[in-house]
Amino acid sequence: MNRKKFIKSLALLPLISSNMNLRDLAKIAASMNSTDKMPVLFLGHGSPMNAIEENQFVVGFRTIAKTLPTPNAILCISAHWYTNGTKVTAMELPRTIHDFGGFPKELFEVQYPAKGSPTLAEEAQKALSPISVELDEKWGLDHGAWSVIKHLFPDANIPVVQLSIDYTQPAQYHYDLAQSLNELRSKGVLIIGSGNIVHNLRMVDFANFDRDNYGYDWAIEAREFINSHLLNGNYSPLINYQKQSKSLQLAIPHTWSIILPLIYTLGLYSKKAKNIALFNDKLMAGSLSMTSLKII
Repeated sequence: MNRKKFIKSLALLPLISSNMNLRDLAKIAASMNSTDKMPVLFLGHGSPMNAIEENQFVVGFRTIAKTLPTPNAILCISAHWYTNGTKVTAMELPRTIHDFGGFPKELFEVQYPAKGSPTLAEEAQKALSPISVELDEKWGLDHGAWSVIKHLFPDANIPVVQLSIDYTQPAQYHYDLAQSLNELRSKGVLIIGSGNIVHNLRMVDFANFDRDNYGYDWAIEAREFINSHLLNGNYSPLINYQKQSKSLQLAIPHTWSIILPLIYTLGLYSKKAKNIALFNDKLMAGSLSMTSLKII
């Protein structure tokens, strides 16, 4: 049964089904009790084809998933949802958005039917106060979210909510804003930033697309610069990436930057965190990086 038919069928159910839905929501609300603090992930999501291909990066996602406690819900900040102001998805059944073109039909047929969580959306809205956060009923899950989360939780059995990135604000704003989300980690919420640290599509070397760990000199320099600051805890140069060297400008060429989900992730790093672990830390096609990280 497709999603539209399923939603229509709900209207035909007797009242007891509505009561069951209310009980389900109550269970989700009850699950937002205090837990051990969840880790934080930044995932280099790369090409949407990673959703259906079998490669070393997909294996990396699955491997890191085995180290995670089972979350009550997921809050994802994707580099593919930029808005004027901040929004959070608040629908019960988010749609799978195929926000790309030119890929095989097989990719457009992929659905990731994870439930949403209006409860988590309201928790995020409350945590970010006094910043105004709009509860969104239109967006869903874009490929920055579902193409990687499907490898972490293939059964789609964890509710997923997306938080948008306000394109009118600088990186420092997003770093500071992320710190307000820290309380959600103690309620069983896995927070995921999904983007890339080196992502220049105009300079992709398609002739060497499958070459292992291949990057231009500037891409190698940019990755080494970013990784060194990730590991030594000096995040100021990353927050101010637009003022850095030419290699950084080539690595992050967009005004609406694909690195901002990393900035959110770093904003969630606390002094009590044990470590930052890099994985999938490879360049590809000259101008792309799949570098990902886990913060404990």
